Amino acid sequence: MAELVLVNPIVEGVVEVTVNRQDKKNALSIALRDALSDTLEQLARDAGVSVAILTGAGNTFSAGFDLGEFQQLSQGGSAEFAEALWASSDRFHRTVLEFPLPLLAAVNGPAIGGGFDLAVMCDLRVASDTAWFQHPEIEFIEVVYTPLHDLLGAAVAKELCWTGRRVDAAEALSLHLVSAVVPPDELAGRAHQLAAEIARAPRDVLLRMKEKAISRAGYLGPDGPEL
Repeated sequence: MAELVLVNPIVEGVVEVTVNRQDKKNALSIALRDALSDTLEQLARDAGVSVAILTGAGNTFSAGFDLGEFQQLSQGGSAEFAEALWASSDRFHRTVLEFPLPLLAAVNGPAIGGGFDLAVMCDLRVASDTAWFQHPEIEFIEVVYTPLHDLLGAAVAKELCWTGRRVDAAEALSLHLVSAVVPPDELAGRAHQLAAEIARAPRDVLLRMKEKAISRAGYLGPDGPEL
């Protein structure tokens, strides 16, 4: 079985992490969320890491949470399964939001639902011109709102969350949702270029700056993320 999360060697403080469930468009199952949480926690403790890049395998960033697991829950899943599903979700959101160093999303394709959230929870985003962003889950469940509000402001965040309309890469750039849009074959290079620019700063400075950003955001309460 393929590893759900791939980690490239650290080069001059920069590490690349790939969510690797390509056959399911990198849908964020319990197992994948837990694997990504484990990976980020390990990298956070690695003194050689200054910046992390997060991307998806294949041509999709992430299709969002694995809806099959939620269908299983609605069809009478056990209490143990329900507990595991929600605990995994809370841990995933908290681990991404609390990652103590700059986290850069290289959005290589569609970022849908929880995949949109994953990109938004990163500190910066660069995108392929094949990327797009959407919250279609508004048709059946509430949408993670606060990080998008902080990034784009109330008017745009409410529109995108409440209508579920699709935002292509060009509009994402105009909204400052992403910092750059490039052809697919240039995405990795652009992401690493930006990460290298950030990694020039001393690691302890990056840690202090990220701590300020997390504190200012204010959505990590004692009982879990308030999103």
